[in-house]
Amino acid sequence: MANQLKQRLASGKAAVNGWLAIPSGFSAEVMAQCGWDSVTVDMQHGVQDYLSMVACFQAMQAHPVTPLVRVPWNEPGIVGKVLDGGAMGVICPMVNTPAEAKALVSYSKYPPAGKRSNGPIRAAMYGEASSYQTTANDEIMVIPMIETQEAIDNIDAILDVPGISGIYVGPSDLGFSLGLIPILDREEPQILGIYEKLVAATRKRGLFAGLHNGSAAYAARMIGMGFRFVTIANDSGLMAKAAKEAVQATRKAAGDVAGETVVETHRTAGNVAG
Repeated sequence: MANQLKQRLASGKAAVNGWLAIPSGFSAEVMAQCGWDSVTVDMQHGVQDYLSMVACFQAMQAHPVTPLVRVPWNEPGIVGKVLDGGAMGVICPMVNTPAEAKALVSYSKYPPAGKRSNGPIRAAMYGEASSYQTTANDEIMVIPMIETQEAIDNIDAILDVPGISGIYVGPSDLGFSLGLIPILDREEPQILGIYEKLVAATRKRGLFAGLHNGSAAYAARMIGMGFRFVTIANDSGLMAKAAKEAVQATRKAAGDVAGETVVETHRTAGNVAG
């Protein structure tokens, strides 16, 4: 069960990550064929639950993507359960202190490194004898999210917790916590300075920094800054963007005969990263 994403990051290459908000094995299968290095099921802000996560993993299994999960919170039951379901890494929101980082590691690792309960129902291929338990501690990635000033202040202590693989920045909540509006592709000098600090702190330890992005262009810029794990929007946001562009291009090319009828609509899709 070699973790291909972990190997790629260890080689110094950047990884491009997909994000699944839609609770559908079909859409997950489509996303898995788009060239991502990894794909994350979002159980925090996406419309995902445990059963839809398993369905997404099953649909992606035939394709060379590493399955990850963003859990809803730093809690041992859900962390162990998503790993048992086949996740090769856990992204956990709102990790603000080294104590919280240590707890996340303990939930993700089997003894003696942690307190994870044995029962990898799907990760070990439905009860068949395997080497999963002997390799899981080395292969599973543990990725706390850095989303507050408290976490920034504690970044060195968080990164020094044994078992932490890297960090993942949630720009919306980070900005929110600093009194800014919650958006993804940020340009505030204050935020860009924080990004540089986080990249330097991870690079110093041979770890990686990840970031959720709203666009491909911004993601490429952040790779240039030193981020090595970048997500571009999410499945629902990418679908909505492509659909809108197709409709707009058709109306523009066809002229007045295809002009839009103005009606009041409600926004239903977006890119939620925290």
